[in-house]
Amino acid sequence: MSRNLQWVLAARPAGAVRASDFRLIEAPLRALADGEFRIEVMYLGVAAVMRGYMLNTEKFERPLELGDVMYGRGVGRIVESRNPAWPVGEIVHGKMGWQQYAIADGSPYFLMYKVKQRLAPVSTALGVLGLTGFTSYLGLVDIGAVKAGDRVLVSGAAGGVGSNVGQIARNLGAEPIGIAGSATKCELLTSRLGYRAAINYRDEQVEERIGTLLPEGIDVFFDNVGGEILDAGLAHLRRHARVVLCGAISQYIDGVEQPRPLRNAFVIFKKMARMEAFFIYEMGQHFERAEAQMVEWVVAGQLHHQEDILEGIAQMPAALIRLFEGRNVGKQLVRVLPGAR
Repeated sequence: MSRNLQWVLAARPAGAVRASDFRLIEAPLRALADGEFRIEVMYLGVAAVMRGYMLNTEKFERPLELGDVMYGRGVGRIVESRNPAWPVGEIVHGKMGWQQYAIADGSPYFLMYKVKQRLAPVSTALGVLGLTGFTSYLGLVDIGAVKAGDRVLVSGAAGGVGSNVGQIARNLGAEPIGIAGSATKCELLTSRLGYRAAINYRDEQVEERIGTLLPEGIDVFFDNVGGEILDAGLAHLRRHARVVLCGAISQYIDGVEQPRPLRNAFVIFKKMARMEAFFIYEMGQHFERAEAQMVEWVVAGQLHHQEDILEGIAQMPAALIRLFEGRNVGKQLVRVLPGAR
């Protein structure tokens, strides 16, 4: 444990994220200061917001300069500590960056949490039992106000968040319909992830299919995609529907400066509906409640974690590119520590 492989930002993306935007380096491990602890990273996750980090458009994060270690959340084990509140051996998840070894100090910036339960693989701390899972649960329950009998539409339904939302909706007595981008993903939605039916946006007319599958309209639309898919869902809102804006991955590449106008936005007024975005980092006071419910469902076999894992830290750029190309099935992760479970 003397050297550290790190991915640093080599160029700011112009259009799609490319492997050449990153550079893999080997750096020495520095000594810890008082209050710090060192984490051996086991898994790293990727998210669409990372392109914003690269462009410094996400103002809630510190500026990322060329040559800096790429930002990202991970889960790992504390292997050295000068902070008694964070002892050696503790499994934690939080901001770690694209590297084999991370240093944190437990301050709020790192959004570091201890893994309290060991009933599921540690990778779930980046998915169903971490911020991704909390996003799914709190977005649907607190923002979407889902209730039994609701007709729920979910876009990006096979992604890290969407793969949870359908199961949560089903567990709460609602009826979920998912939108995904391949026949394989659509089959997964209905066979494993709790969805009553699925729409393949690449091969089907989405707006027409929504009308066929949900003839009485949508009570809750949990949108991870934005753009045309969001517009199609808005056309089918029921009276007092709730539209949850969780993500807009279709707009992150070409539409970040000029998002696609919504031709059906007036439906929100006509149906007296509500459309609300949320930021999961602002909902920390609710994480414990979300985690308790998610753990209960996982233990009971009522919530399956869907993960897409690449092997080795060398795969970090490929993992992020896969996400933007829609090739991931479930939460996109990279196993950094060989053999980690």
